[in-house]
Amino acid sequence: MGNKDIISKDILRQITVDFANLLFGLDIDPDHLELLETEEQRIENRSADFLARVRKRSSGEPFLLHIELQNDNHPQMPLRMLRYYTDIQLQWPNELVRQYLVYVGKRPLAMADHITHPDWRYCYTLFDIRKVDCQTLLDQGTPDALVMAILCDFKDRPAQQVVNHIVLKLKELTGEDEKGFRRYFDMLEVLSTNRDLNDQLKEAETMLKEIDRTQLPSYELGLEDGIEKGIEKGIEKGRFEEKLAVARKLLPRLSDEEIVEITGLKLDLIHQLRREHKPI
Repeated sequence: MGNKDIISKDILRQITVDFANLLFGLDIDPDHLELLETEEQRIENRSADFLARVRKRSSGEPFLLHIELQNDNHPQMPLRMLRYYTDIQLQWPNELVRQYLVYVGKRPLAMADHITHPDWRYCYTLFDIRKVDCQTLLDQGTPDALVMAILCDFKDRPAQQVVNHIVLKLKELTGEDEKGFRRYFDMLEVLSTNRDLNDQLKEAETMLKEIDRTQLPSYELGLEDGIEKGIEKGIEKGRFEEKLAVARKLLPRLSDEEIVEITGLKLDLIHQLRREHKPI
């Protein structure tokens, strides 16, 4: 996980809630969440990625939720998690601690979720987010689910295509709320570092800036078999040239079908623009 000092508390809070509810099924109450910091400072100055005091929405049960993101198979991870546990439990000895290690690496998961000693046993929950199909979260159609989807399994879908969809859909859902869009985009920046998707996210942001945002139609991007649905949208005569200009700018970045989704232009026209395309 990157340097949390540059991440706002609101973003940390929302990421914690989304992990707990969208991925772990803990059903915590977003209105009763307190971010915490451990006092113990090690030589390497490493603290837990996410630590919060939360409570379940249904029962009101309080507990400390520790979430750690890991993008490689660290052989000593169980010991590190145990060290986090003892630091947290020593600081808050009377509170229940629940630990989740979220693996976001590219290689198959090869870490243990426990330590077995002749005299004692320690364990935590190991969550392999690579096994979660990103489509499951994309289909929920909420900004929070879209942000979490960037960590999930893209299957055979090109990474740039998925990231483009997430960013464009976030813009559609947040509408004119630029502050809200920026908040979710900041969350994407935080999480994308764990998937090495920084370049794809920058490309998606550049693409978004080149699109006339007032022309973004409502769309649904079918990622299971590529683009499954097109938008049949009448084009106002006075805006036809504007849509052509947008389409030309998107030719180097998106597929013809994606450009159809964004602009509402006919596919055969996009094919023609592709054949005639010259760098702008």
